[in-house]
Amino acid sequence: MSEPVPADEPVIDLGRIGAVVLGADGAVTDTARGHAAAWKHVFDAFLRGRSEPFDIREDYLRHVDGRPRLDGIRTFLAARGITLPEGHPDDEPGAPTVHGLGSAKDRTFLAQVDEYGVAAFPSAVALLHELRRRGARTAAVSASLHGRRLVRAAGVSHLFDVLVDGADAARLGLPGHPDPALFLEAARRLELPPGRVAVVDAALPGVEAAGKGAFGLVLGVVREGGRAAELRAHGAGAVVADLGDVEVRGRVLPLTT
Repeated sequence: MSEPVPADEPVIDLGRIGAVVLGADGAVTDTARGHAAAWKHVFDAFLRGRSEPFDIREDYLRHVDGRPRLDGIRTFLAARGITLPEGHPDDEPGAPTVHGLGSAKDRTFLAQVDEYGVAAFPSAVALLHELRRRGARTAAVSASLHGRRLVRAAGVSHLFDVLVDGADAARLGLPGHPDPALFLEAARRLELPPGRVAVVDAALPGVEAAGKGAFGLVLGVVREGGRAAELRAHGAGAVVADLGDVEVRGRVLPLTT
């Protein structure tokens, strides 16, 4: 048995951890910036004459980042004291309903993806290669309905054994972050108890979800505009600015009979 690792050190000890689940948006792929820009475009158009413009640093990180799309709309509008009817999935994009704003954001974001593509963070790719070289299984989790499409577009789908996204959540009736259901579903598919699974995420609701799920390790990633103290307060045992700062120790031994 390896020596215990201090809880605040960014170390993944594969003597204790058999798999790592990463938040696809923000920890693996550089899509958070595109999500935030799409939300600002949609919310600013809606808020004109109603409230102050959408602030990416405050509003996106606190109310929207890491949540399912419709939950993000409800949470942000509630913070502004605004209530909208739910509407219907067929609502015109931009209609003054929860579904209308959600459709507008979806259309705006996917147009950005089609024009500019999706990039994976090099340090995340390097970490995934190292984990797999040492025998760890890996999973990606995304609240987005298009999680699989984005992971494929970034060219990293081959680095994951399991992928759970918003489409899976809708099909299985799973609540989104900060409920741990998506991460727990990934652990179930990896065939490991949460205590033997590490979670790496850049969003406050994702880190909070991992903390609630009693995972063996929770690492927070501070991207531009992020807050390390808040990630720790929401459940991160350690926080890094880049996944290149994460140390991997040991290796996952194959099961013997």
